[in-house]
Amino acid sequence: GSDKPDLRNPIEMQNVTDHFRGSGFKVFAGMIEKDSKVEVWAIPAPGGGNRAFCDRMNSWAQGEGQPGLGYIFFREEGGALEGAGPVAKNIGPERTDAIRTQLGLGAGDAVFFVAGQPAKFASFAGQARTRAGTELGLVEEGVFKFCWIVDFPMFEWNEDEKKIDFSHNPFSMPNYPLDKFLALDKDDVDEILGMTAFQYDIVCNGVELSSGAVRNHKPDVMYKAFEIAGYDKSVVETKFGGMLNAFKYGAPPHGGLAPGIDRMVMLLAGVENLREVTMFPMNQQA
Repeated sequence: GSDKPDLRNPIEMQNVTDHFRGSGFKVFAGMIEKDSKVEVWAIPAPGGGNRAFCDRMNSWAQGEGQPGLGYIFFREEGGALEGAGPVAKNIGPERTDAIRTQLGLGAGDAVFFVAGQPAKFASFAGQARTRAGTELGLVEEGVFKFCWIVDFPMFEWNEDEKKIDFSHNPFSMPNYPLDKFLALDKDDVDEILGMTAFQYDIVCNGVELSSGAVRNHKPDVMYKAFEIAGYDKSVVETKFGGMLNAFKYGAPPHGGLAPGIDRMVMLLAGVENLREVTMFPMNQQA
């Protein structure tokens, strides 16, 4: 749900698509049947098992431009544990309990659902995870939790232009056998969209502290990367001729990263805006 996750939040989203496949919850079941790329993700909410909290999360989602958040909350009823809410009613007790078991939830807990193609809803799902963790007081305080973010995709599908485009840094080296990379053509779409790049970020408490990559220092590989993204060789030479010319003399493999000291200070100071720890900006346009 995010390329800079806050690991102080213990909520872990999970794929629960199979529990909705062919179920009585027709909204999700119909989406899954029509499109093989559709998935349903569950966002557990330990301690959020009451209708007031679920309705509050649903209203928040609508305020974010979403149709809402499907949910199930779990409660003790007559000595038995049951799921409540419209989703539980439509999928039945067996599927409801299977979801609860997969997520390790119990009485007094809840779970929210998002459905669609992950590329389209992942960002919102990450926001919902953050919202639930914050509102329920699950985010651990007074700690710094670091992680490396790797396996960035080299390319992505541009839905607006109906073409392959660079996902992030066009000048990084593809994490792919270079002889095979040079042999790719435009019909190898799945192979192209499945490859990663030599890119990496350091994240702490949901803040990107540093971004880095291994540089693409081979002109033939760079030409090929831009060709895949729809750029003619002449365009590449016009825009990046100086760099390409330098690489033609034989640049060694090189890479690195650039730590943001101001962001580290921001975390240490316990503030949420860089403007609080820098001397010069009086507004966001400074």
